[in-house]
Amino acid sequence: MIFLNLFTAFFKTGLFAVGGGLATLPFLYEISDRTHWFTHGDIADMIAISESTPGAIGVNMSTYAGYTTGGIPGGIIATLGLAMPSLIIIVIISKFLDHFSDNRHVQNAFYGLRAASIAMVTAALLNVVKVARLFPFTLSSETGFALLPWDPVRILIAAVLFIGIKKLKWHPIVFLAISAVIGIALQL
Repeated sequence: MIFLNLFTAFFKTGLFAVGGGLATLPFLYEISDRTHWFTHGDIADMIAISESTPGAIGVNMSTYAGYTTGGIPGGIIATLGLAMPSLIIIVIISKFLDHFSDNRHVQNAFYGLRAASIAMVTAALLNVVKVARLFPFTLSSETGFALLPWDPVRILIAAVLFIGIKKLKWHPIVFLAISAVIGIALQL
């Protein structure tokens, strides 16, 4: 039953996570809250591992989540569940898009989908920032404004790495390695 639930949860995620891998994050948080297969902290680990391994981040995260929930079969099933809607939709769209690409309604739909993907990625970013404890506050519908424990060292590391990424234009793996070394050295 767990495998069917994994497939269904990640199929829905793949179907509605418009905008790429980071757009899967709101769905992962929802799956976490609903099923307790993994925690929000686990999602932060998923992001770190998914960003540092080859492949699409959404696929990597679904594989990681499926593996933690159901072992190797769970990883395979969650990955297939996430990828299946895209495969089906791409095949269908490729058959019809040439006929409708100039249609005003199709163009308007893509315009709206771009806005939705921006909103989903922004929501995911804010959740990651909250889990990483980069900001000392949160707003929630249940508790309102609340102060959180936060770590100024993480903020400093994130800021320095962000500036480094923008200014130095090194390969992302270099910054991931630097981050790992800093975390080990500071025992974060």
